[in-house]
Amino acid sequence: MGLKAIIDAQPDMQLAGYATNGGETLRQIGQLFKKQEAPKDPGARSVSPIDVLILDISMPGLNGRETTKQIRGLWPQIPILALSMHEDMSYLRSLIDAGAAGYILKRSAADELVRAVRVVAAGGRYIDPALSETLAQALTREKASLRGEVSGAPLSEREEAVMRLTAQGYANKEIAVQLRVSIKTVETYKARSMEKLGLDSRADLMRHAVAQDWL
Repeated sequence: MGLKAIIDAQPDMQLAGYATNGGETLRQIGQLFKKQEAPKDPGARSVSPIDVLILDISMPGLNGRETTKQIRGLWPQIPILALSMHEDMSYLRSLIDAGAAGYILKRSAADELVRAVRVVAAGGRYIDPALSETLAQALTREKASLRGEVSGAPLSEREEAVMRLTAQGYANKEIAVQLRVSIKTVETYKARSMEKLGLDSRADLMRHAVAQDWL
């Protein structure tokens, strides 16, 4: 009810719906998309009925991380702002790795929540300012650590190019076009590079990209 009051107080925002757990969230999103009118132009892309989803990460049943992963798989056009009481970096990384576009603490002021919603709705990334110093320190430590870890496993020029572009958000097909190779070759370079560097996930790759100053 508190979140609803904050949203309703904004002249340019409207509450599309609310749910009490992860499963209900998925059902309500599905219903909103079903109710949406199809575009009159057959070639036009349908607009999402949801501009931002504010998602509590501590929910009964399906938790915030799993709900985020499912939403990103079903409706990737919906940006997710994770709402949490946890200031531990592991929670932040877990949600960002699952696909959240932002992370804000429950103790934040109302105007900070509104700012976070606007940033995420505009396609940006948002991390609660209270976590920024801790995050910077963690990245600095990992930057030094990763540089030491990968010193004995150099990538070829093509492998590094593929990993750079992947970290920057390009899909395999786009990388293949840029490098003038096949998609299969891109996949091979990527798999081999991940193995060389000892990386297991996209979050690992992003941390490595920061360490190597690729971003």
